[in-house]
Amino acid sequence: MCDYKKGSRIKTGVFFCDRVLVFASHIRYNDRKLFQRERRKTVMKKIVFATGNAGKMKEIREILGDLDIELLSLKDAGIHADIVEDGKTFEENAQIKARTICNLTGEIVLADDSGFEVDYLNGEPGIYSARYLGEDTSYDIKNADLLKRCEGVPEEKRDARFVCVIACAYPDGNVITTKGVIEGKLAHEPKGTHGFGYDPIFYLPERGCTTGELLPEEKNKISHRGIALRKMVEKLNEQA
Repeated sequence: MCDYKKGSRIKTGVFFCDRVLVFASHIRYNDRKLFQRERRKTVMKKIVFATGNAGKMKEIREILGDLDIELLSLKDAGIHADIVEDGKTFEENAQIKARTICNLTGEIVLADDSGFEVDYLNGEPGIYSARYLGEDTSYDIKNADLLKRCEGVPEEKRDARFVCVIACAYPDGNVITTKGVIEGKLAHEPKGTHGFGYDPIFYLPERGCTTGELLPEEKNKISHRGIALRKMVEKLNEQA
């Protein structure tokens, strides 16, 4: 537990207790040095990530595997919420998800919104990536449809990218975000059995393969989600 005593005022900030991520606002301590010592000793042990996507959660755990924290999905935390993702950008949707769960729990919450953009299709499926052709439609069908729509399109017009935005919502209403992008091409055929979603049709020219052909540890080093998550960890550490 994080114990504190009434006394001198400290700055607003973020620190990590042995159970949950806690927001410190105008907490009073008798001894600033005591607070500083205790804050250095405390570590984040548990955090809720506002997603129900099993593939995404698996990837998040792999990316943040070196941190001494327990990462919980909404299902793991026993949280049931119907979140209306009606934003027009990845940033807006990530913030909507983080704020919604933060308001339900009163805790700091992380959320992400990510997707696949194909320039030839004017950025589709974009923010609708998970809902493209219907939420329950398999990605084999989604991938096949995108490839069919771009059949015969030359290489120079097949630019594509994965985008991920991570949002961190605080109980005081403040929200911070980070963004990760990885550029590549729409492949001509699905390849690879690793990853999930659109990985089999996202081709990386510099590696000569799709992200679906990369081993998880290789993909996580360069992925849009890995980039955004590592940026968020840096921001949280700066505020701790």
